[in-house]
Amino acid sequence: MTLWLGIPLGLLVLAMILVLSSSIDFRIRCYKHDKNDLIELDVKTLFGLIKLHYELPRLVFKGLELGVLGKFKETGTATTGVDTVKEEQFDKERIERWRDNVQLAVRSTRGLKKWFKETVSHVKISKLDWSTDFSLGDAADTAIVSGAVWGLKWSIVGFISQRVKLKHNPRVFVKPIFQDEHSFSMEFVCEGKLSVSYAVYASLQLLLRVLREAGGISKWRKLLKRMRRESHGQSLE
Repeated sequence: MTLWLGIPLGLLVLAMILVLSSSIDFRIRCYKHDKNDLIELDVKTLFGLIKLHYELPRLVFKGLELGVLGKFKETGTATTGVDTVKEEQFDKERIERWRDNVQLAVRSTRGLKKWFKETVSHVKISKLDWSTDFSLGDAADTAIVSGAVWGLKWSIVGFISQRVKLKHNPRVFVKPIFQDEHSFSMEFVCEGKLSVSYAVYASLQLLLRVLREAGGISKWRKLLKRMRRESHGQSLE
């Protein structure tokens, strides 16, 4: 009897060790060339057994009030098996709802900002490439702005490098194109990972911080309920 109990227990321990020794790998790619847009996010874990792919292949600017309209696609082994395709509108009202959700999460969790910084600091970036080609239609203006773009991009990369672990030097390119027509193209690729063991630890730490905050659990229930209703396009009234 002891042997029959020991075998499944040993297999369970082995499975837990394998899970905790794996990592959550991600790849972000943003591409734009004139009117062609593409934003991709790939996530995989458990040595590739679980995969997710998110794609935003088209963005249309509808104005200051209506914001940006995009077609969102979700695929992968972690989904229900049916590809999800739906239109998403990112307008002023939606951004305000995101802001309200973030503020509620901060009020519901003790030291949420500190927890977030500590978690992000364990993310390891293996690749960070960012190239930009553009023309303003005037050679002098293009040359001046290219210097400003260089400075802005390196400021952003420096900000990122202070919060995550860069395993390799980032590759940043700015190529001014001296022509009479306006043009713009950009590609941003970022690859990295976070160990599953630390993700589990961070989740437990987050739970403890919620429990330490007065009314934290009830506030998080309210937040999750609100987010579910927003994802289904239901009214929040």
